[in-house]
Amino acid sequence: MTTTTQPSAPTKAKPRHAVGMRRTLTADELAAYGLRDRWYPILPSHLLAAGSMQKVTRLGVDWLLFRDATGRARMLEDRCPHRSAPLSAGQHLGDRVACRYHGVQVDGTGTVVSVPGMPGCALEGRTATVSLEVVEAAGAIFAFVPLTEDSVATPFVLPDRLGSPDHSAFLNYAEWAGPWRFYMDNVLDPMHGAFLHRDSHSMAGGETAARFRIRETERGFFFEKTDQRGKNFDWVEFVRGSMDHVDLEIPYGDEAGPGGPFGIVGMSVPVDADNVAVFHWRTRQVQGWQREVWRFLYRACLEEKHWVVLEQDRSILEILAQDADADEHLYQHDLGVSRIRRLYRADAAAQAKVLAGEG
Repeated sequence: MTTTTQPSAPTKAKPRHAVGMRRTLTADELAAYGLRDRWYPILPSHLLAAGSMQKVTRLGVDWLLFRDATGRARMLEDRCPHRSAPLSAGQHLGDRVACRYHGVQVDGTGTVVSVPGMPGCALEGRTATVSLEVVEAAGAIFAFVPLTEDSVATPFVLPDRLGSPDHSAFLNYAEWAGPWRFYMDNVLDPMHGAFLHRDSHSMAGGETAARFRIRETERGFFFEKTDQRGKNFDWVEFVRGSMDHVDLEIPYGDEAGPGGPFGIVGMSVPVDADNVAVFHWRTRQVQGWQREVWRFLYRACLEEKHWVVLEQDRSILEILAQDADADEHLYQHDLGVSRIRRLYRADAAAQAKVLAGEG
C-alpha cells in the first residue's frame, strides 16, 4: 500500500512591527502616517546648528536629530533603550546623547556606549535604539524611513534639477495642518493654478478651461494640459526615484531676471496623520554672472511673492474636512489625483501585507 504525502500549507510568517511604531500597521494606517521604505526630506539643514539637537515627529514617530562632534547629522528614535525616556530631553555630549533620566549614553548609530549607573552591564555595546540612514544634500537633511528592521536603504539620488550643477536652487520649508495626502492631491492638480492662484505674480495667464492627459514615463508619469503650454501651471511630472517628488515649471517673464525655465521640485513628509511638512525647491537653470543676478533678484523680490502663492495653497488645504476625499465628484481634470491615489493605495496594501507576514 502506497502512502501519499500531502503538501503542507505555507506557513504564515509572524506579523512584524513597523519601525518606531511597535505595532503592525494596517493599510489605512500606513496611508495616514506615511509609506515606508523610501527617502524623505526631514528638515532644512540650517535648522540643525552645530552642537545642537532637535526633536521632530515624522511618519507618526518621534525622532531626535543631532550633529555629532564632526558636524554629521544623526537621526535616532527619540527613546532611550533603558526606560524609553525621550533622548531629546537629555544632554548633547559630542558624539553621543546622554538620557536625562538615568544618564544612559547612546551614540549616533543607536549603540549604548555607557551606562553610568552600572558600568559593564549587558546593555553597553548593544545597538538598542533605532537609527536612520541620513544624507545631507540640497540644503536639507534626508533620511531613509524603513518599513521593518531588516529593510535595506535604496541608493540616494537627488532629483534632476537639484543634482545638476547648471541649476541654482532655493529651499522653501513649511508645516501645514491636514493630512499629507492632501498636499499630493494638490500638486497633481495643475488646473487649480488658473483659479486659486489667478491673482499671483506668475499664474495670471492662460485659459480657465483645459483638457488633460496622462503620459507615462519610465520613472513615473506626466499630467499635462493638451491645449496649453508655457502659460500657467500647465504640467507636472510625478517621479518615483530615491524619493517620491514632483517636478514642474511655471512661466516667468523677463522681469524675473536671466536664466532658463523656472522649475519647482516639491516633496512632502507626513508629520503624523493630521499634519505635513512641505519642501519646495525653487530652481533656475542659470550659470556665471547671471546666476548671481538671479539669486539676488530672488532674495530681493521673488521669494516674498512665492510665499504668497504657497499661502494660497495652505489656506485652502487647511480648511478641507479630514475626510474631504471620501465623497467627491471627480472629472477629467482630476486624472492626476485619481492616479496618485491608486498608486499610494496599492503601496500601502503591499506594505501592510509585509507587516502582516503575508508579503
